[in-house]
Amino acid sequence: MHDIRMIRDNPEAFDQALEARGAQPVAAKIVALDAERRDVSTRLQAMQGRRNEASKAIGQAMGAGDKERAETLKAEVAEIKSAMPQLEDRDRALGEELNALLAGIPNIPADGVPVGPDEDSNQEVSRWGDQRNFAFEPREHADLGPALGLEFETAAAMSGARFAFLRGSMARLERALGQFMLDMQSTERGYTECQPPLLVRDEALYGTGQLPKFAEDLFKIYRNSNWLEFQLRKIEEKISGDATLRETIEAASEAEREWREMGGDRLWLIPTAEVSLTNSVRDQIIDDLSQPLRLTALTPCFRSEAGAAGRDTRGYIRQHQFSKVELVSICEPDDHEAEHEHMVRSAELVLEALELPYRKMLLSTGDMGFGARKTYDLEVWLPGQQAYREISSISWCGDFQARRMNARFRPEAGGKKTEFVHTLNGSGLAVGRTLVAVLENYQQEDGSVAVPSVLAPYMGGIERLEPAA
Repeated sequence: MHDIRMIRDNPEAFDQALEARGAQPVAAKIVALDAERRDVSTRLQAMQGRRNEASKAIGQAMGAGDKERAETLKAEVAEIKSAMPQLEDRDRALGEELNALLAGIPNIPADGVPVGPDEDSNQEVSRWGDQRNFAFEPREHADLGPALGLEFETAAAMSGARFAFLRGSMARLERALGQFMLDMQSTERGYTECQPPLLVRDEALYGTGQLPKFAEDLFKIYRNSNWLEFQLRKIEEKISGDATLRETIEAASEAEREWREMGGDRLWLIPTAEVSLTNSVRDQIIDDLSQPLRLTALTPCFRSEAGAAGRDTRGYIRQHQFSKVELVSICEPDDHEAEHEHMVRSAELVLEALELPYRKMLLSTGDMGFGARKTYDLEVWLPGQQAYREISSISWCGDFQARRMNARFRPEAGGKKTEFVHTLNGSGLAVGRTLVAVLENYQQEDGSVAVPSVLAPYMGGIERLEPAA
């Protein structure tokens, strides 16, 4: 969420920042809505003040025996009361319209972020590691995996496309990777290990920016859904009949109210543990943030990938369900740059420990995520594809998420003044994509895959994944 005062004071600069992100200018509309809302609020406050004054004066007039004045004041109070509901409705409607508009606007890029429409404008910052010279033609993981226990057809039979079934040492390798990453981040890099919920409410996804704009990319579930579906069918019948739009909306609102009274609820499967970890400070005031609050979790993640049709449909790169070690940091505004570098380095160290070549990319304005001000991607080398592919994305969001979550801190101990925190998030790393990188970089000519030495304590003596006979 954006600071309305900043937009009001710098409308041209705000539109220029949005233009760099490929978004349409909206400052004039925001400023006009804000001005009207403030005017209505001012009028409403004046009416409320006058109503209170007149109500008090009625008692004084009655006490003084001035019935005529008392009746005049009563008439004035009645007139104010009759006019206020319309003004209150307008104030509420303007506030909702303004909030809805602001909620759909992406974060503005930081200084130094390359301007461009897509990934072709990203800038390479550095590279690490030497690409292995194979004495044979390296294969892609989708060709290697099935014989080693990475089964796509088994999963498709029960769940459909973009799911995988891992068996035997392949499942052990994925578990080893996740635990190795989690151990590194929690014991060496200062992150506190967490086990957050996988199901969250609307407010949590709104707080981190997935809602309302990206609802189609998420999976959701409903409790007591059969009753709600029955009510929605009745509403659909009204829509096709003679009901007015207002009657239809009122019926839908009433159905939702009754459904919630019955214990009905809508929950969403998290697309990343960023949602749960970042929302752990929602509606809080942190008294001491002299040291960044660093959190990490290894969780399943769920994405419908509605906007990714045709991309990576083969293999284990882009799945509906996958595991990831997430890194989240909550810090003071002055600490964000150092914290961003710390988070990037935390992800890099995992790749270096696994001896996987990678490159570091600074994303352009057109390739950054909705809530980011600045993002680095780490791209791992996949010899089977002869390409670098994203394995971690690490973003600084400024106070964009904090405003949506109302997460604050006190700059001075014991002080009354509060400020919004800054939030950062990143992968340390995506476990499935790391598995892909290990398969392709450690493959052998006979179809087996060597296990990276750093994973030996986690593999129970397994040194190599062998293809099935």
